[in-house]
Amino acid sequence: MKINGKHYRSVWPADNGIDVCIFDQTKLPFEVSIITLTTMEEAATSIKDMWVRGAPLIGAVAAYGVALAMHRDSSDAALTKAYDVLVATRPTAINLKWALDRICGALTPLPAAERRDAAYRIAAGIADEDAEICHRIGEHGLTIIRDIAARKKPGEPVNILTHCNAGWLATVDWGTALSPIYQAYDEGINIHVWVDETRPRNQGGLTAFELGSHGVPHTLIADNAGGHLMQHGEVDMCIVGTDRTTARGDVCNKIGTYLKALAAKANNVPFYVALPSPTLDFTVWDGVKEIPIEQRAGEEQSHVFGITPEGTRSWVNTAPAGTRCGNYAFDVTPAEYVTGLITERGICDASPAGLKAMFPEMWPSEYEV
Repeated sequence: MKINGKHYRSVWPADNGIDVCIFDQTKLPFEVSIITLTTMEEAATSIKDMWVRGAPLIGAVAAYGVALAMHRDSSDAALTKAYDVLVATRPTAINLKWALDRICGALTPLPAAERRDAAYRIAAGIADEDAEICHRIGEHGLTIIRDIAARKKPGEPVNILTHCNAGWLATVDWGTALSPIYQAYDEGINIHVWVDETRPRNQGGLTAFELGSHGVPHTLIADNAGGHLMQHGEVDMCIVGTDRTTARGDVCNKIGTYLKALAAKANNVPFYVALPSPTLDFTVWDGVKEIPIEQRAGEEQSHVFGITPEGTRSWVNTAPAGTRCGNYAFDVTPAEYVTGLITERGICDASPAGLKAMFPEMWPSEYEV
């Protein structure tokens, strides 16, 4: 996507063909800063400390982290170390393990002398595949927005609510939940987006940055405003991303997603999830019981990052001294609250039957549907 008219991906090879470039998303939306990763350890830090975030992008950066490791040492021991260090960075997003399993599985049988070049090819392939998947998700999601727009009175916008950031900053390009929105806007559909601020890290600011850069009309709102807007007919549909989706269609996404799904159900608002297939985890059935939920540092909850009137970026404490803070990074929305899953292959029900029909080659034989 574009920043000031220039196209970027969220991860790309440096000019030397060895190092890897990313945006430091901890500085957005106040500053556009590019970081060059030169080691596997730096790639791991970028994931753990959320310089990059979003399940698809985490997977792509992890794959490039393996390539950086192989550039310096392509031994079996170095490959195992790279896998172990990178897979431990974020426990919830399944794309991380998916990408590492894919690249390390392909590299393991190769002679050490061939691993370096192969690693960079595989990492680039994972990145290209993610961009294509996201574009296709957008094409399928666009059909839903078209249908809503066709029922609108002249001049009325399609109002869409989204939670967290599931745009191109969370993927390699296009985004998942935002891809249909971009494609609808580019087609000329009158569209407006309600952007949840998404505490505690305010990732709605990243979504607002993206939408503003593309020209899409949007309004940043408090996390708890969505239900009110739905009650008053101000939301035509919700669309969110996912960090892990189970075999029965449960969706793990940024904390607060579940509450939006409950409000949508109560107000008859369609609630869609943009689902790239690498985010599927058919080894898990019951998401509420089985998915590990990352708990991050309490300081992310007690402090807010922003920019002062003097232009200085700063963390500001909002909690009384000594307050214990809980910082759950994700929650799980049970399948019954999801209207449909928008995948790169089409739209399906959030159910075992829907997922099996859409991805039959991935479906485990032990599940009876």
